[in-house]
Amino acid sequence: GDAAVEMDENLQILNVNPDADEPDDESDDEEEGQYEYLFGDGKDGEASDKPKKKSGNTNTTVAFQVNGEGVETVKKQAILMDYPLMEEYDFRNDKRNADLPMDLKPNTRIRRYQERSLAKMFGNGRARSGIIVLPCGAGKTLTGVTAAQTIKKSCICLCTNAVSVLQWKYQFKLWTNIPEERIAVFTSDRKGVLHPDGCLLITTYTMISYGGRRSHEAADVMQAIRDREWGLMLMDEVHVVPAKMFRRVIGNVKSHCKLGLTATLVREDDLIGDLTYLIGPKLYEANWMDLTSQGYLANVQCVEVWCPMTPMFMKEYFSAKNARLKQLMYVMNPAKLRTVEFLVNFHEERGDKIIVFSDLVYSLKLYAEMLKKPLIYGETPERERQAILGTFRASSAVKTICLSKVGDTSIDLPEANVIIQVSSHFGSRRQEAQRLGRILRPKSFTATDGSNRNTFNAFFYTLVSTDTQEMFYSAKRQQYLIDQGYTFKVVTNLAERAAMEAKIHNYKYANDEDDRELLRKLLTNAEEMSTEQKNEDNAIRKNNPDGARMADESVKRTGGSTLSALSGASGMRYKETSASSKRHPMFKKRQRR
Repeated sequence: GDAAVEMDENLQILNVNPDADEPDDESDDEEEGQYEYLFGDGKDGEASDKPKKKSGNTNTTVAFQVNGEGVETVKKQAILMDYPLMEEYDFRNDKRNADLPMDLKPNTRIRRYQERSLAKMFGNGRARSGIIVLPCGAGKTLTGVTAAQTIKKSCICLCTNAVSVLQWKYQFKLWTNIPEERIAVFTSDRKGVLHPDGCLLITTYTMISYGGRRSHEAADVMQAIRDREWGLMLMDEVHVVPAKMFRRVIGNVKSHCKLGLTATLVREDDLIGDLTYLIGPKLYEANWMDLTSQGYLANVQCVEVWCPMTPMFMKEYFSAKNARLKQLMYVMNPAKLRTVEFLVNFHEERGDKIIVFSDLVYSLKLYAEMLKKPLIYGETPERERQAILGTFRASSAVKTICLSKVGDTSIDLPEANVIIQVSSHFGSRRQEAQRLGRILRPKSFTATDGSNRNTFNAFFYTLVSTDTQEMFYSAKRQQYLIDQGYTFKVVTNLAERAAMEAKIHNYKYANDEDDRELLRKLLTNAEEMSTEQKNEDNAIRKNNPDGARMADESVKRTGGSTLSALSGASGMRYKETSASSKRHPMFKKRQRR
């Protein structure tokens, strides 16, 4: 019935001025284009191709409905035919869908670049679908919240994991006056009830795209989601979601407007082009360096510290039978241990807040024990985690914390301004961007007049054991930082200075005897380490089942794996592509996968 009413309205609009001339072919304004496409509810799937208007010219304007599943194909073909389609939502005149009572609080301030990005989205009074690219720490969440409160219709917000879901809920309540009963959360352990009128639903990609059998409760929520017409679909971190999952999400949720938010449009599997069909074009991209000079982001100095392997560890590294033991040798290189202790002491004296990142849990525990600092890893209970983070944020009692992979996504630590990365996932650029995002948020003492161009108030150290596998991965990751315009330098003499300081100040690992003891400990505890790493990965999956599919799977080593499979998580694999293989969709048919 609704579809028929919509078709009649379109007929009336077209019949208002039957003698109007058709626009010429050069017109790129969507209101004057020769093709309009109107979405029905996708149930009947029949296209009505009766001509609606005919002038003396041979051009015909046709209005037809597109089956929900066929929208992507229509968009793709339209681009190939050189008629890019605009997906817009005239939310102000939508009287059929209930409004969502939500306004920004009076004390909410939107930054200039956020305003600019939203102006691109709401350019002509309607909401346009597309992707907004803002760096980590530049307030992507507030941009999404503002878009949702502008449209004021039912909004579904999709995140990568359960932690992000709770953070989005917190941000919606922080910036707007949305009533609590209008917010529903849908994750594996929380299944809220959707308000019958306009509501905000925050969930994860995995929950919506799951294809297996669901519990009775989850099936009911899913049915309610399918039956509803959503005004806005907000998608966080669009670059990490595998394309197949996206297609299922878009098939399950009928929304008028889609807004994708991301810090980086980098995907190594060459599927980034698909996002244009699935969501829409890139509406706005902020320049990292401009935001830094205007004081919106901290000015970061990226430093790679080369730590030479000690002879004992180098010998074991070359004779190690398995990859896990090799990895342990270069992560637990005593030169690294001394350098970390030196850097932590140096920055704590300056009054900085420091995070030490390590992906190997066993090594993280050793670093925490050596530094006598609290650590957070997969098995840390939630209560203890919150207590450590709270103390780290609020007082100077805890200036340094040690974090495992669990801190890579969505643990918000705005107070940290130094990161020391002792081991990292094999060259994943996504991980590098996430960790940088931890220190990019502007500090209370950041200058905003451009005078901070030459002074650094945030530091990102990556420790690399020379002459090992780490050197290769390191080069791959650094390329990304240089592409983003960061100042980046390699320091080769810091390890020597740290070794001297170790002897003077009597560090825990100061001489050859200490190194030998450490090596003995590592070689005898190989089994225990393997178990701990498994427990860590299981704990991350258990605490965050939705993000499990996107969790880094670097610990799985299968026979015949290519380097590309190991260097990124499975859904976001890395592939070197030559420049010649970049095809413009206007000219070449896309190759079928």
